[in-house]
Amino acid sequence: MASSGLSGAVTLLHTACGAGILAMPYAFKPFGLTLGFLMIVFCGLCSVSGLVIQGRVSKYVSSRNASFFALSQITYPQLSVVFDLAIAVKCFGVGVSYLVVIGDLMPRILGAFTSRSLLLNRNFHISIIMLFIISPLCFMKRLSSLRNASIIAISSVAYLCVLVVVHCVWPSEEIKAIKGHVSVGRPAEPVSAIFSCFPIFVFAYTCHHNMFSIINELKDNSTKAIYRVSAASVSVAMVLYLAIGGSGYATFGDHIAGNIITLYPQSTSTIVGRIAIVLLVMLAFPLQCHPARASIDHIIHFVNSGAWKKANEPERSNLLPHIVEDDDVLVEEGSPHQQVVVPLDGQRFAIITTAILVSSYLLAISVTSLARVLAVVGATGSTSIAFILPGIFGFKLIGSEYDVGQIPTSAKWLRLLSISLACWGVFVLVTCLSATLLLGGGH
Repeated sequence: MASSGLSGAVTLLHTACGAGILAMPYAFKPFGLTLGFLMIVFCGLCSVSGLVIQGRVSKYVSSRNASFFALSQITYPQLSVVFDLAIAVKCFGVGVSYLVVIGDLMPRILGAFTSRSLLLNRNFHISIIMLFIISPLCFMKRLSSLRNASIIAISSVAYLCVLVVVHCVWPSEEIKAIKGHVSVGRPAEPVSAIFSCFPIFVFAYTCHHNMFSIINELKDNSTKAIYRVSAASVSVAMVLYLAIGGSGYATFGDHIAGNIITLYPQSTSTIVGRIAIVLLVMLAFPLQCHPARASIDHIIHFVNSGAWKKANEPERSNLLPHIVEDDDVLVEEGSPHQQVVVPLDGQRFAIITTAILVSSYLLAISVTSLARVLAVVGATGSTSIAFILPGIFGFKLIGSEYDVGQIPTSAKWLRLLSISLACWGVFVLVTCLSATLLLGGGH
């Protein structure tokens, strides 16, 4: 069943607002309030640029079959498996981090009501939630099937936002006692602190790995409709980040911690807030499983079909489609240059999904902290998905259906935006990865 624009926007918003939202106030520490607000707005603009470019280039493949894999087949077929590997690793790593968050918070929640060792065991909670909630959701084939879960998750983010803002406006005596200095301008923090916190802003809006799936499922998937969905989801995310980040930093100042909810005194509202976070990450796991499953399937298809041999053949001419109506670009049906569509259903769907779930579960119960590993995964995978891939696809495809000198002004501007976004992504990748490996920064 096709999804509405509202459903698509809610799913995108849910994908973006993961557990990283808890660290948003901490990201303000080396920037101060003014620069922190500017960073949130700037990174939001970069994110929506990537989504807009994805919407535009989705029209260069057959209708409702857009994916990073499909676009790589008509642009850089030699690198298609690399693109999918980056997506799979990034989504798998983030999914595991969600399970770790569940294991960390559930014992604290139940610790307020019981002292039974079983109910305070992190692995017990990971096992139960994985088996009865996460697994059934991951076996749903369409993102639109998760619309209700996304609404619940967004409600959890809204509650967290209210909790942070209320404690900022009406702080308790306990909070006042631990409040540090709040900087409006640039604090006297070392440069290393800036690079350590920079990834939090950059990756806050990462939802691009689900963008093509949402485009394929939209009832109205014209470019204008796609642009509206992109703008709506990023705008709401920006408001939430501004409220939570600014209010959280203003509440605790330079005494802010990486996970803001750990600073609040034990109370009913705090317990409910922790439950809201568990709901958020629990329901966000399927949104990571969906693109990871598709990418793994593409990699398997790439290897089994011998596509790696064909990818090294000289590039054929006239691979690109033509304008058919307005600004929507479509591939001719039956064209010999139409990309291969890889269906994912039946036994293969079940096997790949089960493999992701089992691997995620085993890793989550084996470790208690993935911060440093996920920082590397995020710096490479998220940046590639959000900035670099949309940028290079946009620069390669947009306007390519026109003769030289006949490219419309709008297409020229989108090409310029694409190459700028790709260059920005490379800079972010190098900066964030260096901060993680050399300066100890984490996402």
